[in-house]
Amino acid sequence: MPEWTQPTAQETAGGYEVFHTDCPARTVLDHVTSRWGVWVLIALRPNALRFFELRQSIEGISEKMLSQTLRTLVRDGLVWRAVEPATPPRVTYGLTPLGKGTSEPLAELFGWIRGNVLDILAVQAEFDEVS
Repeated sequence: MPEWTQPTAQETAGGYEVFHTDCPARTVLDHVTSRWGVWVLIALRPNALRFFELRQSIEGISEKMLSQTLRTLVRDGLVWRAVEPATPPRVTYGLTPLGKGTSEPLAELFGWIRGNVLDILAVQAEFDEVS
């Protein structure tokens, strides 16, 4: 996989420059990498879930934060929402094709972190000892 480099002015002439504050990609990146956005996208990777199932699978998230995060990700087109008419309404969430594309590299990153966490913790402990 080639290493990412900052695009030149010529490369971004027809598009957006992510390092500029007015780039819409920055807003989406903020949504995807927000504290809870990442967890929602990862939790929905295997299959669609109802609201309460998502809340149970993401330890520490409040209903309010889950609702806000889902609303944002639905608006960005990364998550779909289906409401079944019932009392109370059954609301199910899943990944759109864009959401699946976003969650794949996130899952790779999580896998890498999981596989290297002991090394990272050792380096942190070593750093803390000399600091």
